[in-house]
Amino acid sequence: MFDTLTDSFTSAIKKIRFRDDDKALTKALNELKKNLLKADVNHKVVKELIVKVEAGTKEKGIGKDQFLEAMRTALYDLLEIGGSKGFTFSPNPPTVILMTGLQGSGKTTTTGKLAVYLKNKQKKVLIVAADLQRLAAVEQLRQITAQIDVELFEETDSTNPVEVVSAAMKYANSKLYDVVLIDTAGRLAIDDALMGELSEVKKVANPHEIYYVADSLTGQDAIRTATSFKEQIGIDGVILSKYDGDSKGGVALGLSSQVQVPLRFIGSGEKMEDLEVFIPERVVNRLMGFGDIEGLAEKTASVIDEKDAKRLTQKIKKGKFNFNDFLEQMESMKKMGSMSSIMGMIPGMGNMSKAIKDFDFENSGELKNIKAMVSSMTVKERENPDLLNNSRKIRIAKGCGLTQVEINRMIKQFKNAGKMAKKFSGPKGMKDLQAMMGQMGGAGALPR
Repeated sequence: MFDTLTDSFTSAIKKIRFRDDDKALTKALNELKKNLLKADVNHKVVKELIVKVEAGTKEKGIGKDQFLEAMRTALYDLLEIGGSKGFTFSPNPPTVILMTGLQGSGKTTTTGKLAVYLKNKQKKVLIVAADLQRLAAVEQLRQITAQIDVELFEETDSTNPVEVVSAAMKYANSKLYDVVLIDTAGRLAIDDALMGELSEVKKVANPHEIYYVADSLTGQDAIRTATSFKEQIGIDGVILSKYDGDSKGGVALGLSSQVQVPLRFIGSGEKMEDLEVFIPERVVNRLMGFGDIEGLAEKTASVIDEKDAKRLTQKIKKGKFNFNDFLEQMESMKKMGSMSSIMGMIPGMGNMSKAIKDFDFENSGELKNIKAMVSSMTVKERENPDLLNNSRKIRIAKGCGLTQVEINRMIKQFKNAGKMAKKFSGPKGMKDLQAMMGQMGGAGALPR
C-alpha cells in the first residue's frame, strides 16, 4: 500500500554510509526531501519532517541507527496529530456513524467496506440509504448490502433524507442494532445546499462520529475539502479511499497534521475487505519497510477460526493436508483482502507487494485451474491425494478441460507445498523460518 512512500524512506536510509558525517546526513536528508515532494507530500509537512529528522539525528550522533530512530519519531509525531484513537463504540447502542464526502469520492463503497469491518467484529450493522440525490446511490447500496449480507434501510417513496434517517433511527433502536452507518448525499463541489442538508440530517441522527471520505486520487485537494467539511459540519475522522490507485500516497502523510483530525481508515483495494485501520505506530513501521505483524495477526484472526486453525495445523504436521483444506484456505485468504496488502505487512516482504500488485485470488488463472481440477475430483480423491493414479488424472483432465501435463504439474506443486508447510510447522521449522527472514537484506529488501 505505501510503496512510493516506503521507497522514499529506504532510499534516504541508504545514503547514510559506514563513515557517518555531516556530509552523509545532508545527502540523506536531500534525498528524503526530494522523494517526499515527488510523492505529493505537502511542502510544509516535508520541511517540518526534515527539520525534526536532522535535529534528532544530530542530537544522538550521526549514524544509520540514529537516523532511523529520528525518522521513526518524527513520522509518529506527524501522524499522531489530531488523535489516533481507533473505532470506539457507544456504551448505549447503536453507535451512529454519519458518512460524508463529495460525489465520486467512493463514499457509498466505503460505507460497505466499513460495514464488513464491523461485521467481522461480530457487530450487527444497519446501513441507511440517505443519499437521495444521486439516482444510482440506493441501487448501489442494495447490491453492496446483498453482497456483504448486511441489512439496508430504505424508503422508496420518500425524497426527504431527514425523514428517512428519522425512521431509520427508530427502526435501529427497535431491532437492537450495534452500529448504524448513514450514507449521505454528496455533490461535485461543496455548496450551501449540500451543507444545509447535511446539517439537518446531523440533527436528526445525532451521530457519535462523522467521517469524511476523501478521494486519494485528488491529492492535496482532498485535504482542502476535508478542512472545509470540518469547519462547516464538523468531522471526527477521515477515511482515504482509492489509495491503491494511481495516487503517490503523500496525502496520507500530512492529512492529520493539516486537518487536525485523525485519519481513521484507508481503502486499499477494490474488494469489500480492503479497508485498513490507520494506526500511527503500525503505519510508521510499514513506511520504513518493517511490516505490521500485529495488523496481519488481527486480519488473520478476523477470518480464520482458532479451532479450525489448530485442526489444520495438526493435519499439516501429520502430512494430511488435502485439496478440501486447500480450497478452504483460499476462501479465507480472499476475505483478507488483496495479496499486495498482506505482503506489505510482513517484515522484509515490502518489495514483494509490488511484484504481486495485480494478483487477485478470485481472478487468478492458476487458482481457477486448481479449482476446476479439484471440482472434477471425487470426494475420496480430494481427501486423499495419494489415490490420484494415471487413469484418475486422465479422467480429471477431461472433466476440467485441462491437459494431463497441467494436472501433473499442479498436483506436484500441491504436494511440494504440503511438504514445505510440514517442514516449517514444528519448533525447528520456526527456527529455520526465522533464519531465512534474518537473511533478508535491509528494511523491506529481499535476498537476490
